[in-house]
Order: sequence, then structure tokens, then C-alpha cells
Amino acid sequence: MFIYKRILFCLLIVVLLHIETSAQKFGNVLKPVGRSNANGQSSDSLQRRDQNADSITLFYKLYNNNEIRKLDSSINDFFVHYPLPYTNYNLGNLGTASKSYLFSTQKKGGFDPGFHAYDAYNYTLAATPFYQTTRPFTELGYLLGGKGEQLIEVKHTQNKTQQLNFSFEYRFSNSPGNVKNQNANLNNMRITAHFQSKRKRYESYFVMLTNKAASSENGGLVKAALLDSLSLNNPYELETRLGVSGASFRNPFNTTIATGSTYKNNSYLWRQTYDLGQKDSIVQDTVVIHLFYPRLRFQNELKLESNQFVFEDRAPNELNYLEYFNYKNLPSTAVKFADSWNLVTNDFSLISYPQKNNSNQFLQVGSGYTHLATTLLNLQKWTDYDIYGFGVYKNKTRNQLWDLIASGKLYLNGYHAGDYDAQFYLSRILSTKGTYLKLGFQNSNRTPSTNYLGLTQFPINALKGIQKENTIDMLAETGNAAKAFRVSFNYQLINNYNYFASGYQAAVYTSPISYISAVLNNKIKLSTHWNWYNETTVQVVDKSAPINIPLILSRQRLAFEGNFYKNLNLSTGLEMIYHTEFKADDYMPLTGQFFVQNSYMLRNRPTANAFLHFMIKRFKGYIRLENLNTLIPTSNSLGNTYNFTAQNYPGTGTWFRVGIWWNFIN
Repeated sequence: MFIYKRILFCLLIVVLLHIETSAQKFGNVLKPVGRSNANGQSSDSLQRRDQNADSITLFYKLYNNNEIRKLDSSINDFFVHYPLPYTNYNLGNLGTASKSYLFSTQKKGGFDPGFHAYDAYNYTLAATPFYQTTRPFTELGYLLGGKGEQLIEVKHTQNKTQQLNFSFEYRFSNSPGNVKNQNANLNNMRITAHFQSKRKRYESYFVMLTNKAASSENGGLVKAALLDSLSLNNPYELETRLGVSGASFRNPFNTTIATGSTYKNNSYLWRQTYDLGQKDSIVQDTVVIHLFYPRLRFQNELKLESNQFVFEDRAPNELNYLEYFNYKNLPSTAVKFADSWNLVTNDFSLISYPQKNNSNQFLQVGSGYTHLATTLLNLQKWTDYDIYGFGVYKNKTRNQLWDLIASGKLYLNGYHAGDYDAQFYLSRILSTKGTYLKLGFQNSNRTPSTNYLGLTQFPINALKGIQKENTIDMLAETGNAAKAFRVSFNYQLINNYNYFASGYQAAVYTSPISYISAVLNNKIKLSTHWNWYNETTVQVVDKSAPINIPLILSRQRLAFEGNFYKNLNLSTGLEMIYHTEFKADDYMPLTGQFFVQNSYMLRNRPTANAFLHFMIKRFKGYIRLENLNTLIPTSNSLGNTYNFTAQNYPGTGTWFRVGIWWNFIN
């Protein structure tokens, strides 16, 4: 019930903000229309609402990005609101461990704890928006799915003054699961504040991020082959490898995790800048608008971060641990592994702007210090540090045609000394219609994750030495956003690839690995109202490499779309998601790691979803009937009724979802 009290508290905050902002706006929105008396007050009793009362100008910039963006008002893609992208799969339901179908390495030097099975659900600093809005804006979302699955979202932003904006985002999801011991819940919260002084010399940014993923771990089904011979056609009848079967029950209000993983991440960031430059002003109708052109900026950024990773089984079964997971050191009472990391980072930089009228051309140089500390269950504390230097050069020409950015970060001393990241991207607008070409190069050198090196309480067999993983990444891309068209080509060369050879064994593949991928995303207009959306990725990797990925991942959508009856925006049709067969990674719940296996081939049918999405003014509705492919019985030619995501982990059956997202302008 604590979770629901927290949700009610968040909703109460939003309601109070509505009341406050409504009280503030009445004096501006309601204007007298009659003649005024000697005191300047209206002599008429009637007042009318300002015709612009419901209008809003809302935009945002992402952290470390100067590009101005607007909110996505489209309705044709459900995954804009769904926490997990279609390129990822989970272990059976929303909130369980997840992995991408598309290959990628950790292209970032420095600290990495090595636990990434729940990263896809998190709010991140890189995707944190800083808003500017002329009116308070609120969006509420609620999604209800099969077996009691639910998702709640709250978003609010407003400018208290022209100089100060703050925003609040909260997301909660709870899914009891399709099989036993599979309930999972997510909690994500983000608070931001942005302040700029009237003279525009000083700016301050504040971010608070909290992410919590709590998921039961069932280890997969004991006898997955029985899925096609169930008496009640309910996978909940089958036994799982972890968890107490007699105590299992499906309850949409239950957030307790008796056997499973709980990952927490809390981040606090405060960035301050002060500018030297040229000031100016414009006078309009006795109102002075202050202008300022920065030439030299002093920037300081302080970040506090804590990470906690826990696996716990309060009632372990010794025979199951030995038979299914080859784990012999089972304690007599309960199993618990826990890592806790705390990081403090402080950096300072100078930013120079060569042209006073072009803030998108600058040179930044700086350095920073990170303090690392960990508390491992039943082990002594461990501390270390990192000292690094970094630089960024960006030049987006004033005609907006060319955009160049080059950046680098080098760890000079400390635990991760020798790690580095180097990036170079160049893009050019090729036509007046918005067609662009982008070229990119990235090279990273990173120390293996801390759990690979034995700095963990989890039962992981550590590497015997430090062999830094080096990745060279080259990108070529062209497209046109207005025409919904994008083609990209990516080549990666990886040396000393870090991976898990088994559920417990960290390993390094010392031979070079080549990876190639090509992506085609486009929209084909078939008629006035019929559109075909194609998203296809082809990827190839060296056959000898310990990497198993599907050759093709594709999402196809055929949609009937348009504006009807003036206010109705409609998108309805059929969606299909398909990947070619491949030896999908297995999953070890005791360590929270996906690991390479070469015995089980994943052969799935295309996933078929029917959808009806609509928008009426500021109200969005999503009605979806998913996994229609499970209505066809198992056959040799068409495969299993249930699509599996890993060995012994079946996906859901036919799944119904209905969701609403409603935004308000105060």
C-alpha cells in the first residue's frame, strides 16, 4: 500500500499546483469589457475569457543539448508512452529483466557497476528535458493491461516566473505476470528546475532522478513443454524454478517481492554557469527586454549518485538451486546478494563563444574528480577515485546547414586511468525540404565493469586481469524528418569484448569482432488515409564471436489515419513485429546477467497487434489487442503458440490494453 500512498501523494501535488496556478491566472485571463470608472475599474458586471487563454507555447531542451524540441503529439506509435521500446524484449511481462535485440557495447569509459538488466525502464540524465512554457502544462496517463497490469504517468511543468521553470514527472507500473512468481513493479521520478537571471548572466540547472525496479525472479518454467496441454489454458498452472508455489497468487495491488531482484538508482545534479560578455537591451512599449551575448562562460557541475543492486530469496529450495542453477553454497535460511555504490563527481570547465550571435559555436575545456565508494554485504568498504579531463567543440553555422561536434574525455589518474571516449559527428542539410547527411566516428576505451573484476557480493567468477575493451564505431546516415525517412549504416570493431560465458563466469573475447548493421525506416503513403510504416534493421556479426543476435528485426504497421469530424485524429490498423531465429541469451537470476548459450534456438512467430489510437483535442486514447498470433495453435510449420523470449521464459498470450493520456493547460 505504500506505493499507492506515494501515487496519491504525487497526484495531490499536481492538484495543488493546478489550484495555485489557476488562482494566479484569473487576474490575467478575465479582462473587463465595459467602460472604466475613475479608479480604472470596470463598471460592467460581465467579463469575458481571453481568446488566448487556452493557447500555450511549450518547448524543451535535453540535458547537454542546445536543440529546441517540442512535445510529440502523434498517436500512431504506442511505444512513445510504453516504457519498453519494441527493440527490447523482457522475460514475460512489463518490469522483468530486459535485453535489446540489437547489439551494442558500453561505449563509455569510467565507472560501470555491470548490472543492466533493468536499464531500459529508467529515467536517464541524458534524456532529461528542461522546459520553457507560457502556461502551466499537465499530462496524466493511465494504462490498463491483461492480468491486472497497470501503468500510471504524471507530468507537470510550469514557469513560476519568466526566469524560473520547474517540472515534475512520475511513473509507476505494476504487473502481476502471466506465470507464477513473475510480479514486477517500477517506480521512476524526475524533478528539474531551471533558473536564469534577468540579466542572463547566471544560470542554474537542478535534476533529481530516482529509479526503482523490483521484479520477482522465477528462473523460468520447470516444464515449458506443457504450455500446449494445459487443462485451463492458463500458464499460471505451471511450476517455476524459483519462488514458493503454494504462496503464489496474482494480485494487481501486490508490490511485494519475496524472491527476486531490486535495483535502485538515485541521482542529484546541480549545474551553475556564469557568463562574461556583451549586454544589450530592446525597449518595446516601455518594456525593457534585456539581451546578453556570452563570450566566456564559467561552469561548475556537481553530481551525487547512489546505486543499489539486490537479489534475495527468503525461502530458497536447495534442490532447485542445485539442479537448475548449479549453485551449491546455499545458506540455511535465506539467500541475499547486495552491492551498494556511491559516487560524488565535481567538474569545472570554461566555455568560449567566438561569435556573439551564435551560441551553437563554442569551445569547452574542463576537468573533474569522481570519488568512488562501495559497500558490499559482509565485506569491507572499498574506495577509490578518478581524475579526468574533457573537451568539446561545436559549430552549427548560422545558416543552420552545417553542424559539427567533436568531444573527448580522458581519465588521467585513478582507478579508471587510461579510459577515454572520443567522438566526431558532422551533418549537412542537403536540400530545402530537410534531407540531411550525417557522418560519425567514435572510439572508446573502457575498464571492465566492477562486477567483472570481483568488486561485488554476487556469485560472479571475476576476470583474472584488466583487459580494457576498445570499440571503434563508424556511422553514416541520411534521412528526412518531414517525410519520415531514415537510412543508416553502422560498423563497429571491438577488441577485448566483455561478456558472460555462463551465469557466473565473466569473460573476455580477445580476438577482434566486426559488427555491421543497416537500418531503414520509412513511411509509404498508400492512399489518402492508408499509410504503411516500415522499420527494419539488418545486423551481421562474426560467426566465431560470442554474440548471438537476430539477422533481421522488423516492425511493420499498416494504419488508416486522418482527421475526421474536425476534432478527431484517428490511427487504426495492424502492427507486426518479427525477428529471425537466433540463439537468444539465457538469463541467470542469481547474478542478474544475460549470458551466451549455443544450444537453444529461439524460433518465434511474428507478433501481431491490432490497434485503435485516437485523439480528441487534448485527450488521447489507445485500445490494443496484442499477440493475436497466440490464437493459432502450435504446429510444426508455425511454431509454438507462445512466443518465447529466452529458454523456459514464455511471453504473454492474447493481451488487451487500453490507455488514456490527457493533458491540461491552466
